[in-house]
Amino acid sequence: MISFVLGVEDLADTRFVISPLHETLLSLRVLQDPRLSPLHLPWRVSALAELDTRDLELLLSLVAVRRTLPDFLTPPPGSSEPDFEEQLALVRRTSPGRVRHDLLVTHAPDPLPPVLRGATDDDASLIGLRDSLCAALWRFWKAAIEPNWPRMRLLLEADMTHRARQLAWGGARLLFAGMHPNLRWRDGVLHIDRMISGHSVAASGRGLLLLPSVFAHKPAPPVTPDEPPWLVYPSRGVATLWSSEPPADAAALAPLLGAPRARLLALLDEPTPTVELARRLGVTASAVSQHLRVLYEAGLLIRIRDGRHVLYRRSSIGDRLLEGSRSG
Repeated sequence: MISFVLGVEDLADTRFVISPLHETLLSLRVLQDPRLSPLHLPWRVSALAELDTRDLELLLSLVAVRRTLPDFLTPPPGSSEPDFEEQLALVRRTSPGRVRHDLLVTHAPDPLPPVLRGATDDDASLIGLRDSLCAALWRFWKAAIEPNWPRMRLLLEADMTHRARQLAWGGARLLFAGMHPNLRWRDGVLHIDRMISGHSVAASGRGLLLLPSVFAHKPAPPVTPDEPPWLVYPSRGVATLWSSEPPADAAALAPLLGAPRARLLALLDEPTPTVELARRLGVTASAVSQHLRVLYEAGLLIRIRDGRHVLYRRSSIGDRLLEGSRSG
């Protein structure tokens, strides 16, 4: 078990961050073992078709038998939504000693994979390995992650909005209780169960970074206690990511509302921004906005503003109408 000891100031400085580099690294686990998340099989098939064999061998060597990843490749983001190149520039500045240490700790107690062994003998070799990893990650990002990043980012933003509301309504206890069964919050300590290693980290005024992830299958903190406290956790809504098919629950409402509006009504179990609805339905945001306006004016939706987004959700009348169509 790994624990984060969080004081009042750390809770006040708990922030949500979207990290394209973390997503890229975590996706390597899915490439290595598709059983981790069958939901990502469509993405995995297309990604493998795009990858160079040598890049694939090098990148998969980063994933240990225990599925841990080297901490130096996932530095804490310096802003709320950094770009991939900005994060990769931090990795390129990693010292050779840090590269060697993190690779050995990540794979321990197992030996390094053959492709890494000869590259950790001296500093010059480690610098070459670091730069080769950065180049391979850049090509992997461009081929397999960046084309899907807009829809992934929208899903992650929707998750952050939901979690921020939980934190505002119920504090840390409600926030962590809803994230994953492996997380427990008690007496100012966040416990992360079912970890291979075990240590406790005092945040000591450094706060806590929370990173929703498309590819994470369980909460993932840093491998070593030397890193500032951050936690990757599985995002909500991943089942919708690779499919644009709307739910079929509201088929009976289509003659009354029209098929597009019936599908929208069925989607709105929770507050959702227009851009995310457009992504799920595979249409333009302007088309969704027109239907949302009609449903809102009919009293079937409520709307609230959250930062730069307007979020829509079914009203109690909309809930009753949908439930009636299902029971009928």
